[in-house]
Amino acid sequence: MADVNEWIDSVVKSNDVVLFMKGTPEAPQCGFSSRVAQILGHMQVPYQGVNVLENGALREGIKTYSDWPTIPQLYIKGEFIGGCDIVTELFQSGELKKTLEDGGVAIQA
Repeated sequence: MADVNEWIDSVVKSNDVVLFMKGTPEAPQCGFSSRVAQILGHMQVPYQGVNVLENGALREGIKTYSDWPTIPQLYIKGEFIGGCDIVTELFQSGELKKTLEDGGVAIQA
């Protein structure tokens, strides 16, 4: 599990925006992952998608890493933002845009 945790940590810290999701940005495999991918796509945010369905240890490891029980999980500049409901609320309130801008992430919307 330590190797998975180290790998997750390196991905989170080496990308401005990371979405751990079921499926890929182009082909999400659950509605919640699809919703977050749609929000990021709408905002034209460049992000790294990580498909947790490809590896059981990764799927469980990300839950331990964040101490958050569900997937998807969004990270911005190394900080855990939340899952689908939180990301949706932040998007609707304008806080997601502010968080991205404050982090220096280029967005279009």
